[in-house]
Amino acid sequence: MNTRNIVKTTVSHRYQTVIPAGIRERYNIREGSRIAWIDQGGEIKIIPLPAEPYNSFRGAGKGKDLLNLLMKYREKERKADE
Repeated sequence: MNTRNIVKTTVSHRYQTVIPAGIRERYNIREGSRIAWIDQGGEIKIIPLPAEPYNSFRGAGKGKDLLNLLMKYREKERKADE
């Protein structure tokens, strides 16, 4: 882990903490932004969530023959059921 990226904060008596300004600016975290807390056993990951998550999927299938892939997948399923 690069120690230059470590920023420490304190948890208040109401279990709140501050997101450091540099991190807020880098990840465009504003009032009302949503954040996911992921418990990975020995560590916690904090991930800022996009305001409109469906926009991140826009264009994900571009250039792929998705209908053909679906038809091949269904054909394999039918053969497996026989």
